[in-house]
Amino acid sequence: MSGIAHDRRQLLIATSAAGAVAAAATAVPFVASLTPSERAKAAGAPVEADVSRLLPGEMMTIEWRGKPVWILRRTAEMLAGLADHEDRLADPDSTRSLQPGYTVNRQRSVEEAYLVVIGICTHLGCSPSEKLQAGAASGLGEDWPGGFLCPCHGSIFDLAGRVFRNQPAPTNLEIPPHRWLSAGTLVIGEDGEAAG
Repeated sequence: MSGIAHDRRQLLIATSAAGAVAAAATAVPFVASLTPSERAKAAGAPVEADVSRLLPGEMMTIEWRGKPVWILRRTAEMLAGLADHEDRLADPDSTRSLQPGYTVNRQRSVEEAYLVVIGICTHLGCSPSEKLQAGAASGLGEDWPGGFLCPCHGSIFDLAGRVFRNQPAPTNLEIPPHRWLSAGTLVIGEDGEAAG
């Protein structure tokens, strides 16, 4: 009888161990499925952008919350030209636009050389095209100051993302919250005391 009891005990231990391994093998993927994916975390989390290699006049695009964010390093000429056409803008002081308070200025930026803007037209959500060159080279006429053209319905924006008058877009391009982590690194998606 002791041999049978011993065999039952070993069978019970072996079955319990196999059940525990099976439960763990099932639980690990289940628990892992409850945590957000890396893509989901990146979609809503702040993202860093290395702008240290961006030359004056160049623009880069990063993704934040599934939207394109443009970072344009403006030249001295681009910055100087921002004052020349304010009488043609719908909201030159950005009083009706979505942007953090620390970017309510002519340049719409923390560091004046860098424009950080969401590259989505405020009319119907198309992505405007770069028309950064001023004048006839842009294809938009001699008096074009440089900026962006929405190909869907023709809204035009200057090099600070400000919309011109009588355009389908009701407001300037949106400025996301952002701050400088260091001289060459921007954090998009968070702001605060470190901004500027």
